[in-house]
Amino acid sequence: MSVELIQPAVLRDKVARVLGERVRKVTLALDEVTVEVGAENYLGVMQTLRDDAECRFEQLIDLCAVDYSAYKEVGTEGLRFAVVSHLLSVSLNQRVRVKVFCQDDDFPVMASVTELWSAADWFEREAFDLYGVVFDGHQDLRRILTDYGFIGHPFRKDFPLSGHVEMRYDAEQRRVIYEPVSIEPREITPRIIREEHYGGLH
Repeated sequence: MSVELIQPAVLRDKVARVLGERVRKVTLALDEVTVEVGAENYLGVMQTLRDDAECRFEQLIDLCAVDYSAYKEVGTEGLRFAVVSHLLSVSLNQRVRVKVFCQDDDFPVMASVTELWSAADWFEREAFDLYGVVFDGHQDLRRILTDYGFIGHPFRKDFPLSGHVEMRYDAEQRRVIYEPVSIEPREITPRIIREEHYGGLH
């Protein structure tokens, strides 16, 4: 038996009503509903989205971090790091995105949702590894993509393109060793030349 797809505007209004004053805003853009919530209400809102009879978002499809530091260069002020989740309700055939900003740019911390969705485990580890967001309550928060001795968080906008250290195998020590990066940082932007009527377009 198929479940009829709910209209995005109806979903937006329903989610806004269910969550009430605990959310900052519920928006609709490109037929996608986004819920923005404060860090203090994040865990409670996520549990309501999972458990409420009108929401029933049983599955966490994705969770990632975002670094908004470059926005300040174009005059947009605000907090730097956000955690963004995508939830799916199989039973009601609806989807929603949840965005929450970490309150401290220097030491971003967010509540873990691993107790609500076990799938959050590796997603939160990835966000910690690549962006440095610490998930309070996560039972095994350690790096998942970079090496154990890796320094920094490579998806942060201020992380150098060449990294901080390089590794090589040392035959005398018979092990991999780490050394400061020896490559001079440089920016290489390829020059693109398009002839007139390129690709047959006139």
